[in-house]
Amino acid sequence: MAYATLDELKGRLDWDLDEDELRIAQAALEDASDLAAEYGRDWPADKAPRLVKTLVLKAAARYLRNPGGYTQSRAGDETLAWSDIGRDAGTVYFTREEIRLLAELGGRKPGLSSVAVSAWDSKIRPGTGGFVPVDYGGDRFPLFSDDRGPW
Repeated sequence: MAYATLDELKGRLDWDLDEDELRIAQAALEDASDLAAEYGRDWPADKAPRLVKTLVLKAAARYLRNPGGYTQSRAGDETLAWSDIGRDAGTVYFTREEIRLLAELGGRKPGLSSVAVSAWDSKIRPGTGGFVPVDYGGDRFPLFSDDRGPW
């Protein structure tokens, strides 16, 4: 499952892909889509936000421009170096900023939160109703003390 198509990727490149490059490009799209689902959320391909598609295309195009992961190139008297690639050289990767964007799109905002906790056999604060919220989207979990429980 890829969040972007091969034709969309071709539109971002300034050369025509040969047969081997087409195969590598398709794999790069799938790898970038897998990473996007890991860092963000496993969106259905037709329901993914547009920014996810954009980030997948950027990562795949970045890889196709430098599949060998070279950090330095020299031609005659000119030398070109990329010092910001680091350990991700030669792989499909997202930058730190792209990972942060994917996490926000997926609802994974980092931060601290406060949660009320009560000890076993203690009085639960009024108004809580004996149920605690859950993060998996199901019904709230019952948490009763002895005098309020259904048992």
